[in-house]
Amino acid sequence: MSDEQPISRALALRIGLAARAVPELEPRQLVGALLRLLGPSLTEEGVAGVTADDLRRAGEALQLDGLAGAPEAVREQVCRRLLALALQAASAVPEPSGTAPLPGAIRVACTSNAGTALDGHFGSCARFLVYEVNRAEARLAAVRSALEAGRGQGSGIGEKSAARAALIADCHLLYTRSIGGPAAAKVVRRGIHPVKLPDGGDADGLMAELAEVLADRPPPWLAKVMGAALPVDFSASAP
Repeated sequence: MSDEQPISRALALRIGLAARAVPELEPRQLVGALLRLLGPSLTEEGVAGVTADDLRRAGEALQLDGLAGAPEAVREQVCRRLLALALQAASAVPEPSGTAPLPGAIRVACTSNAGTALDGHFGSCARFLVYEVNRAEARLAAVRSALEAGRGQGSGIGEKSAARAALIADCHLLYTRSIGGPAAAKVVRRGIHPVKLPDGGDADGLMAELAEVLADRPPPWLAKVMGAALPVDFSASAP
């Protein structure tokens, strides 16, 4: 292992508490299993998405008999503890504003982990911030937790991606820092156009910018999305 610290000490301590669900499992072994599943940069939202079957496969690959051979109910308990720890560590959730839908608005889902930051990846973000955006304004309409998406519906990445896509099925656009090809295909199949913003940003500000674009002449790709989503002729927007 390199000298670079792969996870924070606080997260390592939290994972150690989750490891206590398996008497034969040492905390460092669970850390190793999670690193194998999620890569060298572990986050609260990442570990929250791990399933009992994921833990079994990692245990088998690392020859951790205590983890691989544990009853599924025990591995589920580990997952529940990891999820609970992630929820405790999550930043304050912003409050949606307004109740009546904005006229002529599209809905945009933003992948987020903290406040109104667009700082998440589609497959591991803690929540989706759903905005309504029209030519005059943008506002946060809903906040949807993504940590439970896909639990109990299968253990594969495809099932998780499908569940997350279903969670935002009423949206027209997805703003995210990153999304894999197979997951993007599931999003597109739902009629949602994914927009990658690798540097992230503040979702409130990005949605205000989108409202300005709608008020002017949208680029062709956006005009096509808008035309399919709303009974509005966006091609006739003022230059």
